[in-house]
Amino acid sequence: MLNISEKNPITENIDKYTSVKNLKNRPHYKILNKIILYVSLFGIVILFLPWTQNISGSGAVTALKPNQRPQTIHSAIAGRIEKWYVQEGDYVKKGDTIVFISEVKEDYFDPNLIANTKSQVDAKKMASKSYGSKVNTLSEQINAIENEKVLKQQQAQNKIRQSILKVKSDSMDLVAVKTQLKIATTQYNRSITLNKEGLKPLTDVEEKRLKLQEVEAKIITQENKILTSKNELINTKVEVNRINAEYAEKSSKAQSDQYTALSSQYDTDAQVNKLQNQYVNYQIRNGMYFIKAPQDGFINRTLQSGIGETIKEGTQMVSIMPSQYDIAVETYVMPNDLPLIHKGEKVRIWFDGWPTVVFSGWPKMSYGTFGGKIVAIEKFISSNGKFRVLIAPDKNEDSWPKQISMGSGAQTLALLENVPIWYELWRTLNGFPPNYYLPKVEQTKEKK
Repeated sequence: MLNISEKNPITENIDKYTSVKNLKNRPHYKILNKIILYVSLFGIVILFLPWTQNISGSGAVTALKPNQRPQTIHSAIAGRIEKWYVQEGDYVKKGDTIVFISEVKEDYFDPNLIANTKSQVDAKKMASKSYGSKVNTLSEQINAIENEKVLKQQQAQNKIRQSILKVKSDSMDLVAVKTQLKIATTQYNRSITLNKEGLKPLTDVEEKRLKLQEVEAKIITQENKILTSKNELINTKVEVNRINAEYAEKSSKAQSDQYTALSSQYDTDAQVNKLQNQYVNYQIRNGMYFIKAPQDGFINRTLQSGIGETIKEGTQMVSIMPSQYDIAVETYVMPNDLPLIHKGEKVRIWFDGWPTVVFSGWPKMSYGTFGGKIVAIEKFISSNGKFRVLIAPDKNEDSWPKQISMGSGAQTLALLENVPIWYELWRTLNGFPPNYYLPKVEQTKEKK
């Protein structure tokens, strides 16, 4: 019916219609065809242009160093707010008083607590000094006892030597008396014999007998003397032992008193150290009644208010922003992009509220972006499911605007490899990650 397979007679007679002739004669279609052709050719050329792969992230402006970031000032002790010296927005210098608090614990109510503690410390020091003097006196006493003991021992040893010599002398005298006894006995016997023979008178015999009796008496006396000398020697040795025991007892008693004094001195020293510790703690605590600014900065917010309000230890009082700080940006990247991020890489940044025109693939054609370098990469994932990256200004590029305030938002682009646009489109459509990227490291030759 449509005569599709055979020659269609409809097409043979279509040119006779005026509308068809007018459509064929319109030049606009030729121009449109050329435009489509040129656009297609331009699009094909664009597909082969270079495109810089990048990793985008969002974050906020912060300080580069921890001590330059906003901080809260806490109360180290419990107390009651008595007076405020600042208000929000004030500029304070390091050491300026922010707020004064009074004491609320009954252990520290005494207004003369520091002076009384100082008096206790001084008294204990004097007691320790007295014990030290006693220890020194006992040491001198022990030395005197030892010296006296040595002298007494020398004296007793001399007596022993004297007793020994006396025993020897008495022994020699006893031998001499025994010799005299033998001589007297011989003479007596000879006198008797001569008397019997008539050569000696009887008086001579009696004299010899008397002399013999005297010699016998001397022997007994000399034996008594030698026994007495031996007893004196024994007594002298016993005296030596008594002297050793006596002075050992005196020395032990003095040493015992010395150890007792030393123990008391050490105990007093421990009490002195404890009181000194309390004294220093009280002094430091008195300084904590005035909460001061730790550094120069601006008071952002007072976190406590009113007069007479009671606070606990560690209560946040005010928030302060340091006046001097090195600006930085903290941004967050997805976990699958983390292997592509390296320390020292260049990053392009644009800030909220700052006029910006961004071409992510052509960073050199962007306007209003600023250069930065990665200085730190967090090794543990954050609570938002991303990894934190800290970026500092790139010194080789334009400095960041001074009008940027702390905490304002920022967007970042970490620049990776240059690839054709068609490759980037193909990668994006297929959901592939950017090419694994390692920063170029300048290789330096070792000097010979």
